[in-house]
Amino acid sequence: MTGRLLGRFTRLLSRAHGGQAAAAASSVAAPRLPAAPLNNGLNIGPAAAAELLRPRGPLWRAPGRPLCERAAASIASSSSAASEASEERGQIPVMPKRTPLDDLMEQATSAEDILQAWTKLRGDANHAGIAIAKMARLQREGKGKGQPVTDATDLLADPRLLDMMATIRGQVTKVWNGVLVNVLRALRALGVPFSDAALHSIQTEVLWRIRRLSTRHLAFLVEWGAGQKGPHEEALMSAAFKQLELHWTEISDVKTVRMLISQGRHMSPTMMDKLEDKALELSESFSAEDIRKVCLALADQSSRSVPLLRAMSYHLLQKPSSELSTPLILDMAYVYGKLNFHHSQVFQRMLSELLPRVPELSPPDVTRCAKSLGFLKWLHYPLFEAFSENYMANSVKYSTSHLCNLIMTLARLGFQTTKSTEFYHQVHSALDKSLPDLEPFLQTDVVWSLCVLQQAKTSHLTALAQHAHAAKVTGGDPSRAENYRQKLIQIAATLHLEHPQPPSSSSSPAPFPLLLPSVETPHSTSVSPLQSSLMLALHSMVGARTDALRTAVDTVYGWTIDGELVVDSENKPIGLSSLTAPHLTEGGKDGQPLPAGARRLAFLGWDFPNYVSRSKELLGRFVMKRRHLQLAGFIIVEVPYYEWMELKSDWQRLAYLKDKIGKAVAEDMAK
Repeated sequence: MTGRLLGRFTRLLSRAHGGQAAAAASSVAAPRLPAAPLNNGLNIGPAAAAELLRPRGPLWRAPGRPLCERAAASIASSSSAASEASEERGQIPVMPKRTPLDDLMEQATSAEDILQAWTKLRGDANHAGIAIAKMARLQREGKGKGQPVTDATDLLADPRLLDMMATIRGQVTKVWNGVLVNVLRALRALGVPFSDAALHSIQTEVLWRIRRLSTRHLAFLVEWGAGQKGPHEEALMSAAFKQLELHWTEISDVKTVRMLISQGRHMSPTMMDKLEDKALELSESFSAEDIRKVCLALADQSSRSVPLLRAMSYHLLQKPSSELSTPLILDMAYVYGKLNFHHSQVFQRMLSELLPRVPELSPPDVTRCAKSLGFLKWLHYPLFEAFSENYMANSVKYSTSHLCNLIMTLARLGFQTTKSTEFYHQVHSALDKSLPDLEPFLQTDVVWSLCVLQQAKTSHLTALAQHAHAAKVTGGDPSRAENYRQKLIQIAATLHLEHPQPPSSSSSPAPFPLLLPSVETPHSTSVSPLQSSLMLALHSMVGARTDALRTAVDTVYGWTIDGELVVDSENKPIGLSSLTAPHLTEGGKDGQPLPAGARRLAFLGWDFPNYVSRSKELLGRFVMKRRHLQLAGFIIVEVPYYEWMELKSDWQRLAYLKDKIGKAVAEDMAK
């Protein structure tokens, strides 16, 4: 644009300058211009001087073509020049020529069609490479669709294919870059061994050209070579990764970014950060399928890139319903659950799209989606109701593993279906036969989940509340052993509190059929800020009467109480040391019973992770904790985080606790 304007300006300026100079010589300018001595010593007048000032060289004239045509011509000329230069350097031309063999290969629908076309119209190395690449693609697509394909062993022994490979090997320096990379991928897909001479020749040529490959070709190369163990492949991959890190700014298409992110396990952390920046830059161009593949790659690598996940979620939210297929919704639910990433608007949109499709889902899809939502602590009542109906309609299709995963997810969220009688009748019919044969850890998880849902049978509980079963699940890793120890004690607590046995004529039974030694773990004594501040407030409330308060109380029921008080009829604390304490391991059986009108209080601080996401409803295990402690004789004083956070001073917290005690006692008296 600038060159064209300057050319026109020069032409107009020269014309205008000549006319103005002539006029000046005949009128006003003549008297004012003295004779100018030139190098030849002659005196020249004003008109002649003005004439000499005009340029004598040929003027540059802008061609009379639109800018788009000139740009196209410029590109064409530069391409032509590049082709000529490449030919001088022994490289291949940029643009291929169309041949009848190309038409036959385009129309081919099987490997045999391509081999016949090669026999009929034998081409050069580029045609051979294109033919082999399409042959591999047809073989792969045929297997994916269940269609009959040519046996790989027969294909590799076919003399026509061997002729193609020999042609490529003989003219490998003339093969185009894209074809060279594609045929390298195709030969490995067809099962050509690493020791093959043609394959080795192609790998060597690619390594020599590695600096001239585009970023897209490098991405294809990385996708092919990921996980290859041979020395030649490792050298090729190392060079490709180095070139990608040097030229990552040249990546400009979504497909290349997607392919490279999917190979993130083989990338350096710095390169992955750059790729995530590129994905953010191009995120607006991502289709729903691109978003799915990129997010699945992040989930498989456990890479929780929050900015990229936010961008992907935003653009996914803008997609029409036609692009939100059922597999995409299930995969995105898995991604969000695996990476523990919350985005309420996307969740609501995806689940509302999925709800009418639930009857069409298979058992693996139902359990997979439910499990993902369970990890997110996202309870969508209509959707989980539809999941339970799907099970009741297709219970014979559910394997034991699928049913166990579904039960554990319902227990985690504390979901109770409206058709619980029919639902759990089918559940018990399936579990009664398979439960004893389950692996001990899974068996414990399933029975514990039934305890949470208040659907466990006495026979299930009795079988697990035995030391023989406990010995199977409380060994090994300390943290895991402590987790299952707590679950077994809570199973025994369910048997003792919710399924009480009639007293026998013999000596009174022990409070629990199962008491296991604690396993010390690094986090066994950790408390949250809410629990810590609650304990301090309780100490301030009792003042000097330290014997009237217990904090961080580990009970025989497998639950920990943040604070324990016994109050008299006027809600004033009384001493605990002389009273019986059946909820403690040592028991205090020789102590005095509670005075008339006294009540035992348990303070429970509920933190944010104890609740269902975006809700004030407790998760299933904490509902069971509250239920067990109530059955054990405690009046529960609940302190939720969303109320405690509003209290800024000590006197506000003391007043709050006294008010909560009064309300809890009044509710208990009303019962």
